[in-house]
Parts: sequence; structure tokens; C-alpha cells
Amino acid sequence: MALRAEPEKNYEFFLKNLLAGGVAGMCSKTTVAPLDRIKILLQAHNKHYKHLGVFSGLNEIIHREHFFALYKGNFAQMIRIFPYAAIQFTTFELYKQYLGGLFGKHTHLDKFVAGSAAGVTAVTLTYPLDTIRARLAFQVTGEHIYTGIIHTGITVFKKEGGISALYKGFLPTIIGMIPYAGFSFYTFEKLKFLCMRYAPDYLCNTCDQNTGGLGLTIPARLLCGGIAGAIAQSFSYPLDVTRRRMQLAMMTPTTHKYSASMLQTIEMIYKENGIVKGLYRGMSINYLRAIPMVSVSFTTYEIMKQILNLDTGMKL
Repeated sequence: MALRAEPEKNYEFFLKNLLAGGVAGMCSKTTVAPLDRIKILLQAHNKHYKHLGVFSGLNEIIHREHFFALYKGNFAQMIRIFPYAAIQFTTFELYKQYLGGLFGKHTHLDKFVAGSAAGVTAVTLTYPLDTIRARLAFQVTGEHIYTGIIHTGITVFKKEGGISALYKGFLPTIIGMIPYAGFSFYTFEKLKFLCMRYAPDYLCNTCDQNTGGLGLTIPARLLCGGIAGAIAQSFSYPLDVTRRRMQLAMMTPTTHKYSASMLQTIEMIYKENGIVKGLYRGMSINYLRAIPMVSVSFTTYEIMKQILNLDTGMKL
């Protein structure tokens, strides 16, 4: 009976982790959906918005289209982000347990590798939905090419080269995901450890059995998540810009040239717009969105773990 109970317990742990990760992802992405949309419009130099800044761009979206246009593409984002975040958080827990102690007891390097591997796993399985979401978010009211998620997927698949078209920009995404996810998880786990070790009276409460009776307060989780998001984005942002240009390349004749290879696309962006206005275009928005996004994501995940009693882990 004991032998049978262990797989059942692990299966329950796996499903609860998927749910906790999925809910965390949906909450975090909905929080920053308007910033996500203006970021895509600026990254890809949409003709109506490329001359604007963050807040003037948000105002222009409301004026030119309507308030709910700020959330254009968010439904596709929700369909993508639930499995993406569920897979990412769950595989992080699994990779972390498999790699535990492999790099030494006090390095926390296993968390960086586990975070990177979890990010790569999640993005590989859900990437076509990200391409579809980007196409929908890039459209401006009155100039629609696609009518919805399914229509976008079918159109891209049929007219642009099959499954490879839905994975356009995948290489820079994977290369950027390694430092982004790695530093996100590593920094959050490291800051969490430091808070519990050096300031438990101020930043912790006694509700998380998995950490010896201590858990971060919600403000502390938000702070740790925000710092983790800011650090991670700084390393990977130019590859995020490259991915967007490649994903959106076939939407207009003037941007077809960005359907080339990753290195050629990076070179073109650099030659045309330089580093600040090209490879780091929209970076200010990225900090504005990454800090609350990662904060909400990690905080919601930690809270969901407590609600679902995910404090005993899974036996490998």
C-alpha cells in the first residue's frame, strides 16, 4: 500500500504544481497586458506608434482604438501562459530536486541551471502560441489581417511555411531564455534565502512548513520578484527584440527582410537603429512591466503553494 501511495502523492504534487504555476502566470501577464502590447508595437516599429513613448503610446492606443485595445492579444496570451507558466514552475521544481547538491551545497548554481532548463522546456512546448499572440497584439484597429487565434495559426501555417513559420524567432528566444529564466529563478531563490537568514523578524512569517516554519511576507516576495525580473531582463532583452522582429516579419512587405537568420536580423536592427533605439528599443517599458510581472508571478506562485499545501515536495 505504501508503494502505491508514493506515486499517487507525486502525481498529486505534479498536478497541484501545474495549477499553481498556471494561475501565477495568468495573474502576472494580465497585470502587465497593456505594457506588453505597447512594448510589441514599439519593438517592431509600428508606423502609428514608433514615434511615441510609453505613456503617450498607451494614450494613443486608447484614443486611436479603444480602452480594451490595451488588452488586444491577451486572450491568446492567457491560452499560452497557463501551460507555459505551469510547465515552467513545475519543471523548475523537478529540475531543482534532480540537480540538488550537484554543484555544491552553498552555490545555488543548481537553481540557475534548473531555472534555465525550465524556461527552455516551457518555451519549446508553447512557442507557436506566443507567435500568434504577437501577431494579434501588433494589429491596429481597422487594419486587421487576422480575425482570431485559430485563424492566425492556420494562416501563418498555410502561407508562411508550415510549423517552421510558427517557430520563427525560436533560436534567439531559446538563447535569451537561458539567462532570463536562469537569473529570474536564481535571483529570487537567493534573495529569499538571504531574507530568511538575515532578516526573518522583518521579512518573514511562520506559515511555510517547507522552509522550516518560515515564509516571506507578501511585500518581501514582491520586492524579491521585482529585483529578479529587472536583473534577468537586462541580460536577455536584445534577443527579445530580435525574436519579435522575426515573429512579425511577414505581416508587412517592408518588414520581410527580418525573416532572415537570427544573426542577420540582429545586424539589420543594429545598422538601422543602433543599440539604444534598436536592440534595446522599449527597454524602459520592459523594466516597467518586468518588475511587477515577475513580482506578481513569484508571489502568486508562493501563495498558491501554501493554499494547495505544496510544502512537502515530491519524492524522486
